[in-house]
Amino acid sequence: MSPLTAAAVQGTIDELGMPLVSTTFVVVDLETTGGAPDSAEITEIGAVKVRGGEVVGEFRTLVRPSGGIPPFISVLTGITDAMVADAPPVTAALPSLLEFAHGSVIVAHNAPFDVGFLRAACTACGMAWPSFQVLDTARLARRVVARDEARDCKLSTLARLFRSGTTPNHRALDDARATVDVLHGLLERLGNVGVHTVEELSLWQSTVTPAQRDKRRLAETVPNAPGVYMFTADDGDVLYVGKSKDMRTRVRTYFTASETRARMTEMVSIATAVTGITCATPLEAEIRELRLIAERKPRYNRRSRFPERGSWIKLTVEPFPRLSLVRQVREDGAAYLGPFGSRRLAETAMAAVHEAVPIRQCTQRLSPKRHGSACVLADLGKCGAPCVGGESTEAYAEHVEIVRRAFTADPGTLVDGLLARIDALARHERYEEAALRRDRLATFVRSAARVQRMAALAAVSQLVAARRRDEGGWELHVVRYGRLAGAECSPPRADPRPYVDALVATAETVEPAPQPLPAATAEEAESLLRWLETPGTRLVRVDGSWTLPRPAAASYLARVDVGEADHAAARPFDDRRSFRPWR
Repeated sequence: MSPLTAAAVQGTIDELGMPLVSTTFVVVDLETTGGAPDSAEITEIGAVKVRGGEVVGEFRTLVRPSGGIPPFISVLTGITDAMVADAPPVTAALPSLLEFAHGSVIVAHNAPFDVGFLRAACTACGMAWPSFQVLDTARLARRVVARDEARDCKLSTLARLFRSGTTPNHRALDDARATVDVLHGLLERLGNVGVHTVEELSLWQSTVTPAQRDKRRLAETVPNAPGVYMFTADDGDVLYVGKSKDMRTRVRTYFTASETRARMTEMVSIATAVTGITCATPLEAEIRELRLIAERKPRYNRRSRFPERGSWIKLTVEPFPRLSLVRQVREDGAAYLGPFGSRRLAETAMAAVHEAVPIRQCTQRLSPKRHGSACVLADLGKCGAPCVGGESTEAYAEHVEIVRRAFTADPGTLVDGLLARIDALARHERYEEAALRRDRLATFVRSAARVQRMAALAAVSQLVAARRRDEGGWELHVVRYGRLAGAECSPPRADPRPYVDALVATAETVEPAPQPLPAATAEEAESLLRWLETPGTRLVRVDGSWTLPRPAAASYLARVDVGEADHAAARPFDDRRSFRPWR
């Protein structure tokens, strides 16, 4: 075989979708007493089951409504009150139809009308509407039939165009038979343009733009495997990065009506290629997505693009330390809290510390031997005034130690102080001030719990963990200093230990970052922690200690959550507009 000749490869069922030739369609038509399900009822149901172009079954029944049939409806359909007097009610007819249509694709002409009545009937009967896939021949015809062929897309018009053997006459079974012929005529035309599956047929009946439809080919080079996919433009610029357990299936959805996001439609119109990067495990795909977004900063991704912009609260190292907002963590012996997604959140957490602990808020550098002037906080008793010698370095160090422990270990002193302040405000009915301090406390505790968990993982030089896969075998991951260094899967029924050894030997070499930073982004560390803490994950090897202080900030989360839940529940009325003043 010539090296330029591609080998033929048989596609899998997942790649092919549901072939039209082997799909069972149930074509449904209803007659009703009116045009709206909330004010009208079904009087007749007709359905035809077809597969491979052949009729394999029919269903027909009159339905007795609870009220009379309007005269103009009787004139239109020929169905009278006398005809339905002995017919079954919808509670008996509907289950029979659903059983007849079970496992099929529902087809109707102007499907929203028929399906709307069937859904309403299910609700009235206390039944759940099955998750049928629905095709609308009217909607499909609008995209297939040219205007010079048919003046409209009514069933009668299309039945003449496709030479149906049944003339629509507003009786349910006859109209369903005519719809079958219309469906086959449409499928014959679409087969000539490469539509051979139900998924592709759904695409043609959808409201996708021609640009989206034409670019379905971009998904063909993407494998059916877990990994990361990248949409790129002509100039090679990465437009969007995503992840999926099945990349090709996920990428295909961007070219269908299921994709409703305007920015994604715009992105697809610009994209000229899709590249898939296969990953060994879903966790590796999640991590690779984060890294690629941070590295390439695709314009159509909204999250994770700028992890370097996070804010940190730093407890400075000087004779009289203070809190400072910084962008970077340095190896300088300081204590850090973060990262915060915005400066506002960082300032909220900092305010909680200042509320509970009287450390200075001024920015000048202080020396025990040289005093300055006191600020208004000293007059208010919110600072010990070390700037004028009001507090020695030893006494001030006690406040600093409370803050340092709150950052790195037990924030109990800070939490208790703020909770006491909140309770006092509530007793004096100063509820808005109490709520403000509660929000500050919640922001601080969550941030401290997050950074402590992250720092504990970042301190471990190597951690190997495994989780059993549903299909057999094990997902294996090597984590070094809070960064994913390797991922692999062992085959079903194979001893995983050789695969663990090989993965450890080939995993990425990682250098530690300044504490509490992991050797990756905070988002990556959180993804790793979520996976490690999922039930069923087993630790294989741990070099060093993976521990949290006791007690840690996480032990105070329940107290914070209870307070927020009480606040959320303390809304006596959702809407006061219905209340009338006393006369």
